[in-house]
Amino acid sequence: MGLGEALRLTFRGPNRFAEADAAWREIAALATIDDTVQRPGTGLLAFGTFTFDDRSAAESVLIVPRMLVARHGAIAWVTEVSLAPLEHPRPLSEPQPRGAWRGTSLDTTAPNDEYLKGVVEATARIERGEAEKIVLARTVSGTLDAADDLRVPLSRLAYRYTDCWTYAVDGMMGASPETLVRQTAGSITSRVLAGTRGRREDEAADLLTRDELLTNEKEQQEHAFSVQSVVSALTPLVADLSTSDQPFALQLPNVWHLATDVTAVPADGGSSLTLAAALHPTAAVAGTPTAQAVEAIAELEPFDRERYAGATGWIDANGDGEWVIALRGAQVRAAQNGRREIVAYAGGGILAGSDPEHELRETVSKFRPIAEAFSE
Repeated sequence: MGLGEALRLTFRGPNRFAEADAAWREIAALATIDDTVQRPGTGLLAFGTFTFDDRSAAESVLIVPRMLVARHGAIAWVTEVSLAPLEHPRPLSEPQPRGAWRGTSLDTTAPNDEYLKGVVEATARIERGEAEKIVLARTVSGTLDAADDLRVPLSRLAYRYTDCWTYAVDGMMGASPETLVRQTAGSITSRVLAGTRGRREDEAADLLTRDELLTNEKEQQEHAFSVQSVVSALTPLVADLSTSDQPFALQLPNVWHLATDVTAVPADGGSSLTLAAALHPTAAVAGTPTAQAVEAIAELEPFDRERYAGATGWIDANGDGEWVIALRGAQVRAAQNGRREIVAYAGGGILAGSDPEHELRETVSKFRPIAEAFSE
């Protein structure tokens, strides 16, 4: 957990990843680091969140916290960062009591003709041969009292979605099930998710839903596109790349996902941010081919995705780090007139023959983590 800001770097445009990587390498080279713990995430570290689209009006950021409180296994530590030499450690302040929580309601099931029309148009484009897959998203929004303590929804996400990565960087927060890339101690891993079914309350029906997902041709095809996009992007940058033999069903509280794990080792000395840049955007959040899918998204989605489906994570002074795809999340705006705005996002992969109503139901399932986290 990072507290405060010692340094904030902002980036925009198609070169945002490369500019961030270059700036971070320069900062890390100039920094004086006293790291006696020597574990992943110790020493100098920055948190980042990057926009989905090159043309987004939103900022991509790297933020170095003034203080980092962290734990890895049985070891816990505190890192302090200053732009001037620290003569002695500053004492930690007393923990503050948790603030009030009123919450808000996000209406994820309301009719959405605009999204349904988008699915119909995306399907038509695919059937005309303009793309193989297009991922379309929609938004729901609400407001939150400025006094509400955002640690409440974060705690709920961390507690309920233990197989996901709870994240909160510059107001972008959620619980992502999908690792874009992790590079630590000479090892690279990535998890690809594509293909989804909502969970059922009845256990027998839920297992049938899982089995149907594992054998569904459309879902298997969508998943194969996503795996291939990751493998193609990583292959020039890594060595000894391998994947799971077959997709497996990843069980989360709200959905089943088809999942494939990818492993490799570094080959060229690139950083985790270099790998994230090469992978983004994956077919799981954009489509196939990438350029055509991204253009279709820009035309069919009536909003700027900003950081949704972008890369969010951390990087250390060695270039190691972990980046997830910012899914199952929302952007929380700075308070104005005593209220914060929340914009939540969810989407799904459209293929030839996709059913608009089914795709809409899939987004409802994907909204569930963030809707429950921000509820009263």
